[in-house]
Amino acid sequence: MANHDSQLRTDTTRTTVQRRLEAIIRENRFTIAVVFPVIGAVTLVASAEGLLPEPLAYNPLLILFGTMVMRSPLVVGLLPKIGWWALGLLGLLTAYTYAIEIVGVRTDWPYGAFEYTIQLGPMLFGDVPLALPLFFIPLVLNAYLLTLLVLGEWSENPLIRVLSAIVAVVAIDLVLDPAAVAIGFWEFNPAGVYYGVPVSNYVGWVISGTVAVVLVDLAFDRESLLERVRECEFILDDLVSFVLLWGAINVLYSNWLAAGVAGLFCLGLFQTDRYDRDLIRQALPSSGLSGRES
Repeated sequence: MANHDSQLRTDTTRTTVQRRLEAIIRENRFTIAVVFPVIGAVTLVASAEGLLPEPLAYNPLLILFGTMVMRSPLVVGLLPKIGWWALGLLGLLTAYTYAIEIVGVRTDWPYGAFEYTIQLGPMLFGDVPLALPLFFIPLVLNAYLLTLLVLGEWSENPLIRVLSAIVAVVAIDLVLDPAAVAIGFWEFNPAGVYYGVPVSNYVGWVISGTVAVVLVDLAFDRESLLERVRECEFILDDLVSFVLLWGAINVLYSNWLAAGVAGLFCLGLFQTDRYDRDLIRQALPSSGLSGRES
């Protein structure tokens, strides 16, 4: 009986915390999904162009803070579906993320020869950012969740689901890497034909994306996850932030193909029927544009 009461209190506390976190996200959707990536794009480009003073240029704490804020809708949205099984597989994915990146930096396989040209926070073994899973795993999750929604009934087929998600993950990097190279996050040597990114990098992303997508697919029950994605209106807001941030940087540096891929993600998001003009008005702060139009 005591164990039952303790479990009941734990479940009640978890539900209360979850509801509060969701309320915070809903109250700040526009700030998180739009304001933060816009400010991020401006400050990163200003850093790359030497327009910011040293304490602010490429400030790792600001980069990590901004990234965590933009990731918050995804994390909060997925929390109810992360049990011990999912946590274990995501932990395995975290270990793999570190391992493949360290191998890549030290051996030039599978991405090609590259190096980080700025510090994105503390570095693990002096090779890769300690926050690497924060940067990489949400990209995979976003690609996977968008794939589930866009495919509809086709997502019931494991092969179609996994292959489509892998394509989406690689497409995300078609947006990310050209912009990251442009602002000096990392560089490839020799530079590749795709805005400085070599083809080998995308071969590497196919490998990493395949492992990551398979682990994510195993981590969650598809039907339960899809139900959560459909009922949680903000769960893909992190992908919105990604498109705005890296899409804008690609436009500013005339990386038109990369910007075009970002545009395709916009179309995919609109196809989910959760991002339209009315929703944008609802997400705006009450004292802002929505208040003037109401």
